[in-house]
Amino acid sequence: MNPFSSGTRLRDMIRAIRACKTAAEERAVVRKECALIRAAVSDNDNGYRHRNLAKLMFIHMLGYPTHFGQMECLKLIAAPGFPEKRIGYLGLMLLLDERQEVLMLVTNSLKQDLNHANQYIVGLALCALGNICSAEMARDLAPEVERLLQFRDPNIRKKAALCSIRIVKKVPDLAENFVNPVVSLLKEKHHGVLLTGIQLCTELCNLSEEALEYFRKKCTEGLVKVLKDVVNSSYAPEYDISGIADPFLHIRLLRLLRVLGHGDADASDSMNDILAQVATKTESNKNAGNAILYECVETIMSIEDVSGLRVLAINILGRFLSNRDNNIRYVALNMLMKAVSIDDQAVQRHRATILECVKDSDASIRKRALELVYLLMNETNVKALAKELIDYLQVSDQDFKGDLTAKICSIVEKLSPDKIWYIDQMLKVLSEAGNHVKDEVWHALIVVITNASNLHGYTVRSLYKAIQKSADQATLVRVAVWCIGEYGDMLVNNIGMLDLEDPITVTENDAVDVVELAIKLHTSDLTTRAMCLIALLKLSSRFPSCSQRIKNIVTQSKGSLLLELQQRSIEFDSIIEKHQNIRSALVERMPVLDEATFSGRKTGSILAPAVSTINSASGVAISAAAPLVDFIDIGADEPAAAPPTSSGGNFLQDLLDVGTSPIPSQSGKTEAQKSGTDVLLDLLSIGPSPPQNSSSAPDLLSLSQDNKTSVSPLDSLSLATMPAVQASSTAMMDLLDGFGPSLQPTKDNGPAYPPIVAFESSSLRLTFNFSKQPGSPQETHIEADFTNKSSDVYTNFIFQAAVPKFLQLHLEPASSNTLPGNGNGAITQKLRVTNSQHGKKSIIMRIRISYKLNNKDVLEEGQISNFPRDL
Repeated sequence: MNPFSSGTRLRDMIRAIRACKTAAEERAVVRKECALIRAAVSDNDNGYRHRNLAKLMFIHMLGYPTHFGQMECLKLIAAPGFPEKRIGYLGLMLLLDERQEVLMLVTNSLKQDLNHANQYIVGLALCALGNICSAEMARDLAPEVERLLQFRDPNIRKKAALCSIRIVKKVPDLAENFVNPVVSLLKEKHHGVLLTGIQLCTELCNLSEEALEYFRKKCTEGLVKVLKDVVNSSYAPEYDISGIADPFLHIRLLRLLRVLGHGDADASDSMNDILAQVATKTESNKNAGNAILYECVETIMSIEDVSGLRVLAINILGRFLSNRDNNIRYVALNMLMKAVSIDDQAVQRHRATILECVKDSDASIRKRALELVYLLMNETNVKALAKELIDYLQVSDQDFKGDLTAKICSIVEKLSPDKIWYIDQMLKVLSEAGNHVKDEVWHALIVVITNASNLHGYTVRSLYKAIQKSADQATLVRVAVWCIGEYGDMLVNNIGMLDLEDPITVTENDAVDVVELAIKLHTSDLTTRAMCLIALLKLSSRFPSCSQRIKNIVTQSKGSLLLELQQRSIEFDSIIEKHQNIRSALVERMPVLDEATFSGRKTGSILAPAVSTINSASGVAISAAAPLVDFIDIGADEPAAAPPTSSGGNFLQDLLDVGTSPIPSQSGKTEAQKSGTDVLLDLLSIGPSPPQNSSSAPDLLSLSQDNKTSVSPLDSLSLATMPAVQASSTAMMDLLDGFGPSLQPTKDNGPAYPPIVAFESSSLRLTFNFSKQPGSPQETHIEADFTNKSSDVYTNFIFQAAVPKFLQLHLEPASSNTLPGNGNGAITQKLRVTNSQHGKKSIIMRIRISYKLNNKDVLEEGQISNFPRDL
């Protein structure tokens, strides 16, 4: 025989593999050994079959394929001797699983071994069946396993119970066959059999309501007695762990009692005393004791219980919070989060300890404690808890400030008792962690400020003080600049002083200094600088003595590399210098914003206006979705018309003082449009023009046709009046100081429509841009732009759409099937819709978007019904 034949000992092969210094050497040894094993299998070598299978199991554990040895397992199982069967069953459990068709061939051998006279062979068969049993094998072998539950040897009964658990999981219909045998197992004195019997009983209760009711009536008292005996048992060295008798049996009994007591008052009442005894007698200085106490608390919280026992359970969790072990504190916080909904007052007693956990060095404990504090917040304790969290915000880690800030802002917004407290707390958060505050939070703050007319002076003075100390917080700077622009006169003249305030002296130059400093900060982004320019424009009207200084500051942005700032600077400089007669009306104080409408838009309960986008020269896209940006962002494109609200949704119209009636969404020639056009022509110092055939007020403020540059309202107005009279060219060039567009006649491509946000979720935005060909009113061309708002990359991106029968839809291929994260790129896809009922029915569309995220399929669906009515 070859010296390196299949007769080589297992230890020699292991030694040879471990001696390999490279993966290639290891593969060579394994390949050579597998070849020898294959040869032995072909020769039907019975002498070394068990050794070959042992080698195959080791090779399998190294990750190499060993399917060619599966039949050797079956041959060894069919052998009469125990050593061969042991290796055969071990290989069967390791090399095969329930999905292998080969497994069906072993069913007959298993049935014979389950009826074998040798109990050790019976044990091998039960172990194998419990590990790889399929549904078909379970149905065939269930009677044998049920019979073995009454076997004389406790080890066989224990293995049979474990095997029964596998069987009832695979075939729940067989559960009723095991109900009666389990009752006898629950009376066993042998802890191993009792433990497996309890596990089987728990599984049967979870699978069958009939079994649950049966065990409630027959076994609840017996299980309570067993638990009482275990709790009061004397020292037994074979079961003792850390001074506690069989904690595993404790835990299994408590879990079964939890299932039996849930929703049943009688069963719960019978176990109250023993649960109280376990909760008070178990020592908590060892992990075994803590595990039992935790399961006891879980059981108390789950059963129908009196409040006294629940208070005892929550006090145990309170002791866990003082434990030095982080794992114990973490599970206690998890359990307390469930307990809040059951007994809030009992959890409130441990509020101080929970607050200390928020300051813990472990990040997971900090986050879980913060979530628990959030659940504990109510109207009575919000001031105390918010103060504690804001104080901790000053010293918290940078990586935790984001979560902490979000929770504080949510708490303050939801539970604030009055507006002055809300404003004070938000200013503290902005001062400490303004860079971590999300846009919707400071948008909401400004909405609240506009509604608190009696606090305008107090707010602007508080912001002025705060920005002196925390000028590096971007969000604080934005809110302060906005308020100074709106209420700068109240800041300088100390208007609206409250009793709790100390008077401060602020000159007009001091107020302008704040805005000038903000616009020159190197950390200020495009949004902040644009807001500063608007604030300066407003202050030029409120502070006439500083008008020249403000003009000089505004002029400095004419050379900005950011087109948006450059354009605003040129326009605002022209307004300050040449259009003083309309400046005061143009920069009037903002109207009160409707809080209910803003809250509805933020939660998505009402139809929000479409999102427009500013494309800056640096490639930064600025969203103009929120109502706040509607009135902050003069240079932003006009959003699609939304249903009128009490606040008058068109803030730009209010700024220009066009009139009180909102601009209608349709393009008909209404009085509001004519009035708006007349005032805007007055703004440009242009005489009355002949009536226009294809323009309307929304069209004047709409996005440019190519959607590549951000067109300001003044530019849009100039462009709209170009065909009117030759004098318009002189007026526009005068307004823009020579930077106006060329006055070449433009080709009429049909009416322009504003883009809409057709669909938006937490991670995805879909924008539609519309165009029509002259002479084809029924046909609409749509360019769909998909933007990924998350940081993950979406692959296999597919867009599908469906329309009613009166519409015809044609989809062209998308530009890509991969959507980058963080808005770094977009997928575009062109659609063509033909409306056979044009002028009678509006376009409506259902969409489905599918993609893969981390190799998982994601599907998003929605309906688009906010198309322009005259499309």
